[in-house]
Amino acid sequence: MADFENVTKAVVPAAGLGTRFLPATKATPKEMLPIVDKPAIQYVVEEAVSAGLLDVLMVTGRNKRSIEDHFDVAYELEDALRAKGDEERLSQVQEPVDLATMHYVRQGEPKGLGHAVLCAKQHVGDEPFACLLGDDLIDPRDPLLKRMIEVRATYGGSVIALMEVPREQVSLYGAAAIEATDQDDVVRVTDLVEKPPADEAPSNWAVIGRYVIDPAVFEVLENTPPGRGGEIQLTDALRTLASRGTSEGGPVHGVLFRGRRYDTGNKLDYLRTVVQFAAGREDLAPEFIPWLREFLDQAGS
Repeated sequence: MADFENVTKAVVPAAGLGTRFLPATKATPKEMLPIVDKPAIQYVVEEAVSAGLLDVLMVTGRNKRSIEDHFDVAYELEDALRAKGDEERLSQVQEPVDLATMHYVRQGEPKGLGHAVLCAKQHVGDEPFACLLGDDLIDPRDPLLKRMIEVRATYGGSVIALMEVPREQVSLYGAAAIEATDQDDVVRVTDLVEKPPADEAPSNWAVIGRYVIDPAVFEVLENTPPGRGGEIQLTDALRTLASRGTSEGGPVHGVLFRGRRYDTGNKLDYLRTVVQFAAGREDLAPEFIPWLREFLDQAGS
């Protein structure tokens, strides 16, 4: 195995306006919307920690202060729960505080995912880093990020997560042109296109919100003009790195992910995710699933 630098830091872009969830996100960050009883952003941080990344930088924006508060100590609440002897809820409140060493930087204006990643430059420095998007939740039984870090250790460069989607849905994602390697779940990425029309997509292997990125991306992003939607696209920068050799920050490989992914990026998928998580909870499923079946039977009659 080649001697590539270890990945120790995670970057979580969380500066979006959440317009698809208005009016709920007028004053509440979309990342703080609950999946049953835990905000979506906590699942993302837990995933980073489970992959061994204990240094987490959150790229936030205005009206996102509650994210910082969630991962900070709440003295009054903890004192109240302690006085009641409510150790279970006290533990739940303290859990996010002890997950990782959290850092925060603000993206002054929403200029796209690529610009949000560029905001991490000073914190990350010359180290490779993981980037986790909050719209995608990966089931903890499927250690995707850990596998991606292993692939980075083998090949260097950057690694993206790819998931096969129906051809008619590929325009919602970045799509990758790929070549096989000697590992069944790893491919070489030769090209990337952000949200292409279905008939122009290089494949139906779509980029989902997990990346392990070489620090050379910062120099590329600084020179990447706005792309689709007038925003600086991370996909465009990774496309540049895909054509480079190891000494220049390339290449780009993909991990073909066939596990369990939950989408919280729009209302319908968010509702599906909440139902799936509730149905998998031992404390809720015995009552929730029979109720859900009864409700569906009545709705269909």
